[in-house]
Amino acid sequence: MPRVSNMELMEAESVAELPRGTQWQYEPKWDGFRCLLIRDGTRVSMQSKGDRDLVRYFPEIASAASALSAGSFILDGELIIELEGGYSFDALLQRIHPAASRVKRLAGETPASFMAFDLLRSEDRDLTALPLDERRSALEQFARRYFRGSRVFALSPASRSLAGAKKWLQSVQEGHDGVVAKRLDLAYRGGARDGMQKIKLMRSADCVVGGFRYGEKKQGRRKVIGSLLLGLYDDSGLLHHVGFTSAIKTADRPGLTETFEAIASDSSFTGKTPGGPSRWSTKRSAEWQPVRPIHVVEVSYDHVTGGRFRHGTKIVRWRPDKKPSQCRMDQLAQKSANGGGR
Repeated sequence: MPRVSNMELMEAESVAELPRGTQWQYEPKWDGFRCLLIRDGTRVSMQSKGDRDLVRYFPEIASAASALSAGSFILDGELIIELEGGYSFDALLQRIHPAASRVKRLAGETPASFMAFDLLRSEDRDLTALPLDERRSALEQFARRYFRGSRVFALSPASRSLAGAKKWLQSVQEGHDGVVAKRLDLAYRGGARDGMQKIKLMRSADCVVGGFRYGEKKQGRRKVIGSLLLGLYDDSGLLHHVGFTSAIKTADRPGLTETFEAIASDSSFTGKTPGGPSRWSTKRSAEWQPVRPIHVVEVSYDHVTGGRFRHGTKIVRWRPDKKPSQCRMDQLAQKSANGGGR
């Protein structure tokens, strides 16, 4: 098999609703690390979405790939880690560490699995030009032959039923966080987004606004709010910073700036605070203005990692009817979904 270097992965377009039609195949969207697993004889490489080799961070996957009786192959799939409480994205993040001794220890304590959802090459046969329905059939045959009895490799489920796909959007059970829809009639289109769509599960939480950061751009001659800093209370009454929202309409920024500048305070968060030590911290990221925690806003979010929203959130509505003390951390443990788009 020719050596593969920096092969482009097929991308997905974010959409609000599931596409309909017989030309679509639906799959769970796994909450893990996308990975192109390549075995060329005795050589194994694991390419991330950002062209990073993941072998050193997931040695147990590379070892299991070397042990498969298949000679050469390229699998597109997802790295996931299952713990007692479910699948953990945070456990995956712990692996990206410079210390080989720590990675080795975690590989034994929290071993990863590989969820395969596409087969791009098998031995000397290049499958990328084939339509998905033929590649899926080849992948299922590959899995039956080589994955049987494996604790590391699994075949990701797939369905052509819209009703089945809708069921996957009802909860975050089984480690998935949405649905991916793929065109059955298209070849593997590395770097393109026209053959795959993703629909993400969205949840919402009522949060206290504990501060804000000014935006880089002014409106007129004055600075306006760029993002609001969100907080939730724990059982002991501490207010923890859990994330932010910068999805604020331009027309709303001057009014919000006046509202929150009027309640500026010396402190707000009493637990975890913004701008804490981080390898990604910058001087600017630590500059924020505390406010009295009296305003409640409902925001939509997709993922929670380590008690924080992993990405930015979107404002759903303001909640003047809700007391700040009612905004508690246990909201983030709930697994219900509102069926919104990704």
